[in-house]
Amino acid sequence: MRYVILTFLLTLIATNGSSQDIMIGNLSNKTYSKWIFIADTVMGGVSTGKISFIEEKSGKILRLSGEVSTANNGGFIQARTQINKKPAINSEGVRLIAKGNGEKYYIHLRTTGTFLPWQYFQSEFPSTNNWTEIILPFKNFTRSARGMRKKINPRNITTVGIVAYGKDYNADLYVSEINFY
Repeated sequence: MRYVILTFLLTLIATNGSSQDIMIGNLSNKTYSKWIFIADTVMGGVSTGKISFIEEKSGKILRLSGEVSTANNGGFIQARTQINKKPAINSEGVRLIAKGNGEKYYIHLRTTGTFLPWQYFQSEFPSTNNWTEIILPFKNFTRSARGMRKKINPRNITTVGIVAYGKDYNADLYVSEINFY
């Protein structure tokens, strides 16, 4: 229960007052939303990490880095942002441009009706050391728990998370764009 309350408070504090037209988009745009870092430490895990923004010629790049540890029932680090403008009803998925260290990463989408920390829709993607466009159709996202809707309604998406998850490893992922298509 503490995890639910803490996650809610962190999300509320980090996104209070944000008035972005689109929750993420091109990170070179000065109007990118606020992102927060969440780790399994809120539930007793020992993973460590951070998010940072790196200024490049092409604009800002989000970096999620750290050590994911499954010790103590843990196993994730996450960069999350709240959506301020709902995606179009005909949106088909999430598109991002990313590069990383060859590990597998995930996009987690929370929707209205997903109140518990373990309720989200997820899709995995591989990373390479080259910038790559990644297309993740909503139809390929899986729900994390029974009792959730089977399909994502784009208009119900409330948060987007970029997640390193599920095994012991060194996470290092860079994202220059993320949006709905």
